Amino acid sequence: MTKPLTKPHPLVIRTPAEMATWSRDAHGRGERIAFVPTMGALHDGHLKLLAEGRAVADRLVLSIFVNPTQFGPGEDLARYPRDLEGDLAKAAELGTDVAFVPEAADVYPPGFQSYVQVRELERGLDGPHRPNHFVGVATVVCKLFNMVRPSVALFGEKDYQQLAIIRRMVLDLDMGIRIVAVPTVREPDGLALSSRNAYLSAADRTRALSLSKALFFARARAAGGERDGAMLIDTARSRLDVDRTDYIELVDAETLAPMQMLERPAVLAIAAFVGKSRLFDNVFIAVPDAQDRRPTPVVSMRSITIK
Repeated sequence: MTKPLTKPHPLVIRTPAEMATWSRDAHGRGERIAFVPTMGALHDGHLKLLAEGRAVADRLVLSIFVNPTQFGPGEDLARYPRDLEGDLAKAAELGTDVAFVPEAADVYPPGFQSYVQVRELERGLDGPHRPNHFVGVATVVCKLFNMVRPSVALFGEKDYQQLAIIRRMVLDLDMGIRIVAVPTVREPDGLALSSRNAYLSAADRTRALSLSKALFFARARAAGGERDGAMLIDTARSRLDVDRTDYIELVDAETLAPMQMLERPAVLAIAAFVGKSRLFDNVFIAVPDAQDRRPTPVVSMRSITIK
């Protein structure tokens, strides 16, 4: 029996100089570059980003870089899942042209001391619980943008605070990159896909479902007319089955400022520990009598569920 043909792996580029040369040549041919930055351990959420990127540009670049500056003391940098060969095979199926896989010493060479901070958007939600995390995120994304030179970059709404920070950074620093937001990809039972789900035991995975269930229930209460922020938060909190909750917050969808009353489009977000895994999830909550839109200049795709 003849084996089905497999698509060739993307070109693997290891250094910023090689990446800049490839990008310059692509732009010289008039090609638009779509970029999906990741830390690897690709799951279906990442693959959806790649599929959308493939659809909106001529060339598709994936980066795989476990960024040390966004991990705090005691976090899971050393044990963060890594599977380069598996990632390359998955990326190939989506028609990825380039996998940019730099070394930390090339991203942060000796003497490196320049960082990017988006001050207000990092104050709430994850900010107090992960000091300097978003400085690391903004800095590495800024550097990757400078290396890859994309026309468009794609990010998931599951990391909503990260998305808001990157959108603001691109706007404030006149980067001229179109940021496309892709809604959270979920398993059929509602669990948000995450590389850290690999850490969950069978029992913990069942408990982890309480995050999405709590969020969906609170969103339904809002759709039914509930406007009190504290009530929506309490509704979600009462349905959680976790070991520790870092936060449950209702925030403005654009500014991320806490909301006492649901008067504008909002995001309800949770971060909690299930076993040793820190998981987070969120839902967008529309307000029928307010302008029902996600913040610009984000371009949101349709709702996505993995079947």
